[in-house]
Amino acid sequence: MAGHAGMTTSEHLDAGAAHFFDWLRNNVSPKKYELWFSSMRCSQRPDGSVVVAFEDTFLCDWVRTKYMHLLDAAAQAAFGDECTVRLTVEQTDSKPKRPAHTPAPKPAAPAIEITPPQADGLPLHPHYTFDNFIVGPSNQLGAAATRAVADAPGGSYNPLFLHGPTGLGKTHLLQAVCHRAMQRRPDMKVLYLSSETFLNQYIAAIEAGDLDRFRYRHRSVDLFLIDDVHLLANKERTQDEFFHTFNTLYDEKHQIVLSSDCPPSEIPTLKDRLTSRFEWGMVAEIGQPQFETRLAILQRKARDRGVELPHDVLSFLAERIDRNIRELEGAITKVLGYAELFGKSVDLELAQQALHATSEGSSRPVTQTEEIMAVVCRHYGVTSSDIRGRRRTQSIVEPRQVFMYLSRKLTNMSFDEIGRSCGGRDHSTVLYAVRKIEKRLEDDSSLGRTLRDMTSELKR
Repeated sequence: MAGHAGMTTSEHLDAGAAHFFDWLRNNVSPKKYELWFSSMRCSQRPDGSVVVAFEDTFLCDWVRTKYMHLLDAAAQAAFGDECTVRLTVEQTDSKPKRPAHTPAPKPAAPAIEITPPQADGLPLHPHYTFDNFIVGPSNQLGAAATRAVADAPGGSYNPLFLHGPTGLGKTHLLQAVCHRAMQRRPDMKVLYLSSETFLNQYIAAIEAGDLDRFRYRHRSVDLFLIDDVHLLANKERTQDEFFHTFNTLYDEKHQIVLSSDCPPSEIPTLKDRLTSRFEWGMVAEIGQPQFETRLAILQRKARDRGVELPHDVLSFLAERIDRNIRELEGAITKVLGYAELFGKSVDLELAQQALHATSEGSSRPVTQTEEIMAVVCRHYGVTSSDIRGRRRTQSIVEPRQVFMYLSRKLTNMSFDEIGRSCGGRDHSTVLYAVRKIEKRLEDDSSLGRTLRDMTSELKR
């Protein structure tokens, strides 16, 4: 591009860079420009070559492979036909100033990419922090490793692989990593997903022909956390995609944290190359909590609800429930819900009744979800297929949420188990439904009467 009379060398270079970006904006879609080109920096060297700088290797390599012809054309339009384009990676803490009339790219969101439970991501629970995690002998290693990862991501424990039975706090620890890492570095790019969400987004990207955007989103983050990675079993194409995502992140020294119900070597049909990579860093087991840990968890859960339960009630619950933390939390919910529904104060006798037990061990069998399903369907005039289906009209959503709420209050089932009995939904959806009903009960006396009536019918 020829110089302009009266322009300094600096002004000439700024004008050339502005023309370069203008050409790209005019010749690609806004979506493509924002995704692939908006964070680049462009400058012309004294030898006439044009240097385009990127912030990470993946983005640089991707543009080189897919869009080099566009950069060549933009450079020739801005700086002249004889120029050559070179790509480089320059990581900086602050982005250089762009020419005044060239819009700066939107800053990267400092928070995790979160959407409601029904959408494509997982929400962060505000209480799932390290301060609210009860550490005991069964989870001490996992708690220490996750805290170390949050403080120094991409270090010794990469990847970090947590495993253990459902409901023992793996999700809590993953979300605690997110909270702490973003608190320490607000500019950190964090992505927290379930493997199911990763699978669904991958399928959607294939169907939409938008794999470029999918790969950039998942491979350009600083901290990548996947819950329930064992669900990749039997999904060969998704495993291949995950393999390449893992490699890109690991090669860039970006932190990977995974959770599973079992160790990598026990995930069925998981490809050997993924198994070996999952074991590269730290593998930590989250075991079943001991009695003292369960007692501390129950005390914390009760206080979180603004309640101090009698010690004999807490001890009874800690002795009665020894499998996982979700069941402990469910026990608190059942006891408090039972007291609220029947207008009684919480004591040992009520706790035994709420859990369908007496100190002698004789009790009515625990209510089954099919009984709850029948009562809810009869009351609302819907079918079990409606509740387990995917329709989201209000006439279906309310009975579906009531079914989940009553299943949580009146059975010993975990959120995951309730979700499976309600059409294969995940535990975050059930948690959302339970909290939704609890919130409505604060000012909806009609719903309260309905739930009391259904509960009484189920108790008969």
